[in-house]
Amino acid sequence: MTTGRRVVITGIGVVAPGSMGREGFWDMITAGRTATRRITFFDPSRFRSQVAAEVDFDGRQQGLTAHEVFRNDRFVQMAMVAADEAVADSGLALGSGTLEAPDPDRVGVVLGSAVGATMRLENEYVAVSDAGTHWLVDPQYASRFLHHALVPSCGATELAVRFGAHGPATVVSTGCTSGIDAVGYGSQLIEDGDADVVLAGASDAPISPISMACFDTIRATTGNNDDPAHAARPFDARRDGFVMGEGSAVLVLEELEHARRRGADVYCEVSGYANRCNAHHMTGLRPDGVEMAEAIRLALDQGRIDADEVGYVNAHGSGTKQNDRHETAAVKLSLGPTARRVSMSSIKSMIGHSLGAIGSIEIAATALAVQRGVVPPTANYAVPDPECDLDYVPNTAREQKVDVALSVGSGFGGFQSAIVLAHPTRRTP
Repeated sequence: MTTGRRVVITGIGVVAPGSMGREGFWDMITAGRTATRRITFFDPSRFRSQVAAEVDFDGRQQGLTAHEVFRNDRFVQMAMVAADEAVADSGLALGSGTLEAPDPDRVGVVLGSAVGATMRLENEYVAVSDAGTHWLVDPQYASRFLHHALVPSCGATELAVRFGAHGPATVVSTGCTSGIDAVGYGSQLIEDGDADVVLAGASDAPISPISMACFDTIRATTGNNDDPAHAARPFDARRDGFVMGEGSAVLVLEELEHARRRGADVYCEVSGYANRCNAHHMTGLRPDGVEMAEAIRLALDQGRIDADEVGYVNAHGSGTKQNDRHETAAVKLSLGPTARRVSMSSIKSMIGHSLGAIGSIEIAATALAVQRGVVPPTANYAVPDPECDLDYVPNTAREQKVDVALSVGSGFGGFQSAIVLAHPTRRTP
């Protein structure tokens, strides 16, 4: 459906490893600092991969009430804090009940998550089974809010209630592309006329024994435990898997004219979004990158953008050999000669891979890059891989005017997603 309605980002909130809040996050990634360390949430000594990018997060210290902390899993708490920052940044009086507040029926929520309340569910099972000693568990040791952890909609519900959003409320769970897909779907709600404002983003808190065990089994995570700060090495020939992370980012998406009427500051425009599935393998990727390339092509076509206009690609860049080579091939296939000139970087080198959340965190980074004319680097890049031969902005941020940027993601199940962000001045009405 084409309505001529355009979508812009007017607010950004971030909870990420090594920082707290949008500006701390931006300062950290543009400085090339890494937040990867040995796991502190539990004793990781029995695991092959013992490092992660943890967030030093306390919901009470970030303004949540004791009831909100008790009721919600960590991933929901982080989403609430990120959303608070995004809404404050946008200047919208959401949920205030004042005349300045948007019509609540025209405000939506789209929250993505790959693994939902993993930490809460695992902790509750440990309690009811007495650390796994009892096959028949004792329900009296379970929290009365355990059902919240089981229902994936709990995060979107909390945000809708918090901001009085009576419009569409949706959960997106497409693995590691959940964050991109949530923002893409949120923008489509506005384009189609179903909402004027959408809180869109994702959150995940997967640093738990069960999650680490799952990725250990398929050897997707790094075994470089002796040097956690340099364990995440996207596109580097020495890479041996990704570093698990956690976090959240929520964006305020707004219809352009709605934003203009209230004089809002605009970070960038969401010009196009597309996703594809390779229908190939649960965890495997085709080396030619054709599905990701098709998602990129379709997203650019939506925005009527030529490949040679792209100035920056925020890469999925997980640090696994098959992903980095697949993604490099996809960028070459979709952008043609421009691929050799475009700046491309992976912030997972600094904040790890927070599964479903990372896509929205990377969109936040991409939006800030467009607004501020600075491209964050790929940290820990030292030894080139002959099969990964593009410009990965090694180690040092780059000042560069970016009119058009791509953020791309790849997820288990064969999901491939791309979103295009453009500078507000690129196109006039």
